[in-house]
Amino acid sequence: MPDSFQTNHTLSSKITQQNQFQVWDLGGQTSIRPYWRCYYPNTDAIIYVVDSADAERMSVARGELAAMLEEEELRDAILLVFANKQDQKGALNAQQISDALGLPEVRNRQWSIQETSALQGKGLFEGFDWLVNSIKGTEE
Repeated sequence: MPDSFQTNHTLSSKITQQNQFQVWDLGGQTSIRPYWRCYYPNTDAIIYVVDSADAERMSVARGELAAMLEEEELRDAILLVFANKQDQKGALNAQQISDALGLPEVRNRQWSIQETSALQGKGLFEGFDWLVNSIKGTEE
């Protein structure tokens, strides 16, 4: 199994061969959430990563996502949800997470959810492919 540096490096180099991203990892700590909005201007896409094995925190994740999607500066941003940690026992699948986050109720915004295991590198390329195609589609 690759270590996290190799996974990130491999993913990064394959994605940036034809596309360039500026990415901010805003983290989920409650104390820094008010500062997230400093990064909202000129955002084309939101990649929202959830821990699929942590069903207890889905309501918190739903609330934070809903608040983010209400931000005026993010009104045109597309949304990709990575349902991460699919390699862990008891992980919720994409449909369960979609329902828990209220994604079916998201209107006027392009969105997708992708089951992933960052440690195993599964689902990441599929998610980024969707993201790139969606961003290119909105630019045309």
